[in-house]
Formats: sequence, structure tokens, C-alpha cells
Amino acid sequence: MKVDDFKRLVLKTRSIRRFYSEISLTIENLQELVDIARQTSSARNLQPLKYILVSHPEHRTQLFSCLNWAKALPEWGGPRETERPGGYIIILGDKNLSDNFHTDAGIAAQTIMLAARTQDWGGCIIASVDRDRARSLFKISEQFEILLVIALGKPAEEVFLETIPPSGDHKYWRDAEGGHHVPKRSLQEVIWKEF
Repeated sequence: MKVDDFKRLVLKTRSIRRFYSEISLTIENLQELVDIARQTSSARNLQPLKYILVSHPEHRTQLFSCLNWAKALPEWGGPRETERPGGYIIILGDKNLSDNFHTDAGIAAQTIMLAARTQDWGGCIIASVDRDRARSLFKISEQFEILLVIALGKPAEEVFLETIPPSGDHKYWRDAEGGHHVPKRSLQEVIWKEF
């Protein structure tokens, strides 16, 4: 893969918050994504991540009730029932293996997002989770820390990248047609020094 092809993949891999809920991801679809993620780098190669795959409609509804969507859009209550994800991956940290798993989780989550995009799926990495409720619903023992939830499905929205305006406002927003706009800092702004 050439760097331009990879850049196009990264630019297409946006946080999607509205899906075609009638299109479900199977356990096999989710297993394929985790199979790719499990082979990524791991601090000290401890591989402390574990995953819960959620495909069944009833369990998807239960997990949806544990998630907070788009905090920067307080007027939006999250995806309607017809816009909900077709599957989820819950990323756990196994405390019996390590207490240093946050970098691993970030690597795995982004890998899952990129792999999902190659299948024309979209996703959203969610850290705002009612962990106590999720732990109870999915019978997650205290051995595991709930790190992230990745919502996945067929995208039902378009995301537009744009430059942060002179005001410096970095909050994402939706236009009248429902397009999701995400301001990004310029390359010059993020490179602090060059030697």
C-alpha cells in the first residue's frame, strides 16, 4: 500500500454516530476485526486486552443504554432507534496481566476502525460509558477494566473535515442537512519544532 492510499483510508475513517440499524454485523465480522487488532503492537508484548463482541439485537440495545453519544452536541440525544449500530466491540484491560493497557487499547481501537472502513463499515470509539451498568449487564468481573466501546455499522451520515476557524472553535457540529463537520488543526499548527 502506498502512503497516499493509506492517507485516503485514514481520511475516510471518521467517527460515525448514525448507522443503518437494519444492517447487522455478525459475530464473524467482529471476530475478523479483533483478529487484526490482536496482532498489533503491545507494551512489553503483554497483550492484556480482551474483547466482548456484541451482535445480538437484544444485547446491542442493552449496551446502547450504557453509552453517551456526542457530548459536544448536547441538543442531540444520540442515534434514533433506526440509526443505531449494527454491532459493538467492548475493549477490556485484563488487570491480571498488566495495569498499563491504555496505549494498547488506543492502538487496537484505531486498528479496528481502519479495518472496519475497508469493509465499508463505520465506527465510533466511545469512552463515555456507564461502566457500572455495562459491568452488571454483561457480567464483567472486576479482573477487567472496561476501557472503550467501539460502535460499528453501515454509516448513515457523511462527515466533513475542515480547518479550525480563526476563532479557534474545535467543536464538531451538524449542518441543516445532518452533515457532521469536524474542524482539524493545520499541519503547521501541530508541528511545534523542526530540527
